[in-house]
Amino acid sequence: MNWRDNILTSSDQIRDLLSETKTIAVLGIKTELQSGQPAFYVPKYMQNAGYKIIPVPVYYPDVTEILGETVYRKLSDIADDVDMVNVFRRPQDIPPHTNDILASKPKSVWMQLGIYHDEVAEQLAQAGIKVVQNRCLMVDHRRLS
Repeated sequence: MNWRDNILTSSDQIRDLLSETKTIAVLGIKTELQSGQPAFYVPKYMQNAGYKIIPVPVYYPDVTEILGETVYRKLSDIADDVDMVNVFRRPQDIPPHTNDILASKPKSVWMQLGIYHDEVAEQLAQAGIKVVQNRCLMVDHRRLS
């Protein structure tokens, strides 16, 4: 299989991905105190739509729970299978997370609207992980559901 097949761009590919996804780890999630920011309200929307959300904040070292779920500090510390890693990090901040993402073995990585990193996307795709870049998970879910 060509690794490029793991870079998803079409509505059909994204619809299929969403239908296969049950558990979403959110890298860079914000807390309830930042409820007006996409890194909080997008995961909240997905949780309300029936997905299990696993919070992996980068900041907020004292927070132990977000959206009623236990906080993890690293993706690779999550014991459950992770279907998707939803990334809320600036593009330049993504490479340091690559090994952690690979170690957690998600089926897919979704980089939110305005977020893309072609080198990391290629590395993930070559490892067999489906990748979506520069798209809003909430917008696509609403449009395709």
